[in-house]
Amino acid sequence: MKKFFLFDLDGTITDTGEGIMKSAQYALDAFGFPPQTGAQLRRFVGPPLQGSFEGFYGLNPTQAAQAVEKYRERYRTKGVFESPLYPGMGGFLKRLSSKATICLATSKPLVFARQILELREVSCLFTHLAGAELDGTRTDKAEVIAYALELLGSPPHGQVVMIGDRRQDILGAKAQGIESIGVRYGYSEPGELEEAGATWLAGSVEELEKTCEALL
Repeated sequence: MKKFFLFDLDGTITDTGEGIMKSAQYALDAFGFPPQTGAQLRRFVGPPLQGSFEGFYGLNPTQAAQAVEKYRERYRTKGVFESPLYPGMGGFLKRLSSKATICLATSKPLVFARQILELREVSCLFTHLAGAELDGTRTDKAEVIAYALELLGSPPHGQVVMIGDRRQDILGAKAQGIESIGVRYGYSEPGELEEAGATWLAGSVEELEKTCEALL
């Protein structure tokens, strides 16, 4: 029986891809990179930005940190507003929060995550919000989940499940000894969630709700 549901944000609760991808391209423009394809920019949705700029474009740590700041230059004024809830998500979160405790666990800076949840009028449904800091602290998903568990009072791990759309969510859950639900409607690549070892899979918000209901 699950009593605590941890949710990723980007690609799980909200479709934040447009804001993230446009802001990533904005940052890459500043470093002289040509326009990227949609598939290339999709890689930025989910993982920590610093590592993405380093791993995908060969920027050194200093350059990558500068790219993150350039990214945020656009994101804080435009990208944060390009973040609609997935259809049916608002009602699902309201119903689930009446039966269990829900907590945000995102690698996005908490200042932006909180703003998005407030914009979409669902922030009040979450008991706690766990996220990264603007200085890069707590961007690793396992660290975010550990912090969320601490905020929840360290409940038995068997009562907790992590919900997310990327491998980082699944691997972070494994690192903390909890089960996970991988959502296929987000930004994962084909087979990514299966390879990471998600305990359950859901192809839509409706399937996700049914899975969560079965775990209560």
